[in-house]
Amino acid sequence: MTATSFTGEQGSAALVATYLARMAREAESFDDAVGRRLAATALDLMVLLIDERRGRFAAEGSQVATASLERVKEYIMRNLDDPGLSPSGIAEAHFISVRYLHKLFQLEDTTVGGWIRRQRLERCRRELLRPVARGLGVAAIAHRWGFASHSHFSRAFRAAYGTTPTEWQAHG
Repeated sequence: MTATSFTGEQGSAALVATYLARMAREAESFDDAVGRRLAATALDLMVLLIDERRGRFAAEGSQVATASLERVKEYIMRNLDDPGLSPSGIAEAHFISVRYLHKLFQLEDTTVGGWIRRQRLERCRRELLRPVARGLGVAAIAHRWGFASHSHFSRAFRAAYGTTPTEWQAHG
């Protein structure tokens, strides 16, 4: 890090550069005790700058991303029955870009659409086993959980669980 140059134009490097420049201009006016404290602060600022450059604050960034992902998932679960639920609508509701939304789901090695589909399929799978569901029919349950097309739901269900929704309902 000793051979790394930092521009003082933006971010924390700008803050450190401004602090050091001002300290250098006024160094003669400080008594020894104040000078030592200001020098210690300057060293702390330099350590912060180096830590930032080395990515030591990435873990904190991932905690923010994890918290954001949980908020997004909660929103999705509240709106799972909406067939119009889409990445763009989800991103808009959270004031983030669609690209960032996709990055959040990459933290769990999945996609937004894949996660939504799995949640909907799981809700349908559970509901198909309830006695009340026998009177509703498979298509009504699929529609209730946001599947716009019964045939799409049946294909997705079979791919996920190895059986058709009707077979699951009858023998599950």
